[in-house]
Amino acid sequence: MKKRIIMLLCIAAISFAGGAALFAQDHSAAAQGSADSIKAVAAGIAVGLSCIAGGIAVGRIGAAAMGAMSENPDLFGKALPLVGLAEGICLWGFLVALLILFL
Repeated sequence: MKKRIIMLLCIAAISFAGGAALFAQDHSAAAQGSADSIKAVAAGIAVGLSCIAGGIAVGRIGAAAMGAMSENPDLFGKALPLVGLAEGICLWGFLVALLILFL
């Protein structure tokens, strides 16, 4: 149920921003404003979804790593890079957002 609500909110936000771009005139300041608003929404979605995915990944990897380390403490060095890779998902989302906004 929560996934459906999140998807509906994302679709509503995208359609609202896209609808503003459809009805704006090309020769006015509104066209530039609507393009900027679409960029801002897209950047927000990129960062938001990547951070949600990174949080889910870190939670699952961290839980599995703690379970494995409770049985064998020598696995700490092998589990730490996996958590770092999962956190890298958030950084990639932030980088994509910067590219959307400034290119």
